[in-house]
Amino acid sequence: MPFLSFRGRSDAPAAVALGLFVLLLGWFAVGLFHVWPYPVIGWLPLPVLSVITVYECVRTARSTELDAATRSFWASLGAACTILLPGTLSAMYDAFHGPVVSQQLSMRTQLIFGSALVVVLWALLRLPTWQRTRGDWLRFVLDTGIVLLTGGVLAWHFWISRIDFSEAPNATPRSLVVIMTVSAISLIAFVKVAFAGAGRLDRGAVHLLSAGVALAASTAVVAPFIVDKPHLSTSLLAFPMSQMTAMFAARRQRLNKTTPEAERPGRRFSMAPYLAIALLYAVLLEVELPRGGDEATMALSVTALTVLVVLRQLTTLRDNAGLLDTVDANLAQLREYQKQLDHQVTHDALTGIGNRSAYAEEISARLAGGEPFVVALLDLDDFKVINDRYGHNTGDALLQTISRRLRERLRAEDTVARLGGDEFTLLLPGLSADETEALLRELLAEVQCPVLVGGHEMVPRISVGVTASSPDDTAGELLRRADVAMYAAKRNGGGRWTWFDPIMDQLADSDARLGSDLRQAIVRDELFLVYQPIVELPHGRLSGVEALVRWRHPEHGLVSPAVFIPLAERNGQIVELGRWILEQVIQQTARWQREYGADAPAKVSVNVSARQLNEPGFPAEMEALLSAAGLDPARLVVEVTETAVLGTGVALDVVRRLHELGLSIALDDFGTGQSSLSLLVDCPVTWLKVDKSFVDGVTSQSPQAVIVDGLIGITRGLRIQAVAEGVETAEQAERLHQAGYRFAQGYHFARPMPASDVELLLSMRETRQSQLT
Repeated sequence: MPFLSFRGRSDAPAAVALGLFVLLLGWFAVGLFHVWPYPVIGWLPLPVLSVITVYECVRTARSTELDAATRSFWASLGAACTILLPGTLSAMYDAFHGPVVSQQLSMRTQLIFGSALVVVLWALLRLPTWQRTRGDWLRFVLDTGIVLLTGGVLAWHFWISRIDFSEAPNATPRSLVVIMTVSAISLIAFVKVAFAGAGRLDRGAVHLLSAGVALAASTAVVAPFIVDKPHLSTSLLAFPMSQMTAMFAARRQRLNKTTPEAERPGRRFSMAPYLAIALLYAVLLEVELPRGGDEATMALSVTALTVLVVLRQLTTLRDNAGLLDTVDANLAQLREYQKQLDHQVTHDALTGIGNRSAYAEEISARLAGGEPFVVALLDLDDFKVINDRYGHNTGDALLQTISRRLRERLRAEDTVARLGGDEFTLLLPGLSADETEALLRELLAEVQCPVLVGGHEMVPRISVGVTASSPDDTAGELLRRADVAMYAAKRNGGGRWTWFDPIMDQLADSDARLGSDLRQAIVRDELFLVYQPIVELPHGRLSGVEALVRWRHPEHGLVSPAVFIPLAERNGQIVELGRWILEQVIQQTARWQREYGADAPAKVSVNVSARQLNEPGFPAEMEALLSAAGLDPARLVVEVTETAVLGTGVALDVVRRLHELGLSIALDDFGTGQSSLSLLVDCPVTWLKVDKSFVDGVTSQSPQAVIVDGLIGITRGLRIQAVAEGVETAEQAERLHQAGYRFAQGYHFARPMPASDVELLLSMRETRQSQLT
């Protein structure tokens, strides 16, 4: 049994108690055949056993994982065992204070033991399941009376009346009857609680306590047989049995701290009264039949009549039992429905984990308890794309997978809940900042593993906001801080966690105001496009242009794209903004084509975000815009980042569809993402734009220069045109040309300019060509 296992130093009290118990039993057994010269030695372990039992009861009473009623019961039992400690000392005094050793217990000692028993009974009857009706109490009293009367008559007839108490001065009929009566009442109470249910009090623990009372009471039977052995006493058996069972009951309760609430059983048919009647009538017949005469005849008649009445009552009860069973079945069904309803109220229907309301209650309870903990808010990056592309069934299956991975990886004391949509939240108690980060690191590694859902392989990415609790927090404030930190993690690229910092509130307010202004920017005509030339090396002749968006804010002036583009990505405005940019670029490119013909820019590049690529129907939308403007698709270059094309695989399919429409595809900021070289094989790339971070080191003996030299060889082998971005000096331009690069862009050649300046360049080039001809 688990409560008897010894798993280290924490079980030393149990080992000591068990050793003392075996010692006492051995001492008593040997004492039956041997007179101990110093009998007081056999009594010395009793106070130690009492102290150990009190210690175990107090430990159980202080267990925070038990409910209040259960802790109160074990505190009362600990108080009763504390009372037994002076009772033990009083019994020792009774035995050894006189000139000779005595087995008689004084009235003082009996009152102390009685007080301890009253405390235990009071604790039992105060349990929640004993808050019963008057009828329940009346039946309890009647059952107790029946058992006491029957047991008393049987004990007197078959046992007490046949003992010669003149040979046993220390064992009187009065003392035996008192002991048996009190023990019987205690035992009945324990049995009633064990079978009727005791809230979250472990039933096995109640059975152990019942056994302890029964064993302690049964030692009274030994008293007449050790009267000639004054060095022995029934207390040497009764004390250890009651203390040991109480100690192991307390330990069992601690180990079974999650014992479920016992349901109140249905109506039970009690055979105790009928069995008592049968036993008493059997005794009556045994006494009267040998005598014969009228008394025997009357005894037989009364017995027969009683049997007939009982049989008739039993048939009536049997008829009523069917109706009661139906009622009980309906009540059981209602209780089951109530359980299901309670579960639905506190659990998420899709994933089976806790929901927002249950999580808020858990946070409030932890805050009330004063225990520090960490709240982490998790959000799937680009989950809307999965729903739109593959359908909500696939999205739901992914959420279930994420939920399962979270449950499997977290500790038993951690809490996970789904707040709604693709948001999950964690409650992590008892962790330091370093331990929290270690757990989150392992958690993200597990959750972000590739998953096959509905035949589609996906790599989920999760952004996490983390904050620690403080004494004056509320559930709403903790979730708000975690939410702010989570969006900060998304701003930093996603797939990571970020701790909350108070400065984030200021940034969030600023973002909210700027985001609101950005929603009106298109309508208010605050956005405009500029174009940065892409030139041929080494002479710098115009080869194409890249379209870039700018925002002239009425209060803040020019807002950097590094600020408002990520903001649009986070709040979803990038789709509307990207659509507007595409319309403007396509119309401008078509106008240049009509006005300048062959002298128009051969290629016009436009950036397309990951959110746009994952929008349903994006290729069809692009085709419609090209057709409406009458633009040759070969003149337009769609620039995408490596990160945009990776992930669910949806974006890669869209890029291939765009390529089939005749558009050129450029990988922008190449070398800063993941799996770059594999994309050159899988993605229909026409242009490769080498990131400025590599170009900056091209004129020195640096790793960047080695990469720049290596990339030109790869692009030549794959027949891809390479464009060096961010060229700022003539030395860089010359070095790139020597390495084999034919195209470049950067401030060394030209800054981004309005369309009118591009037209001026085109006019100048057209004039020079006409002069040459």
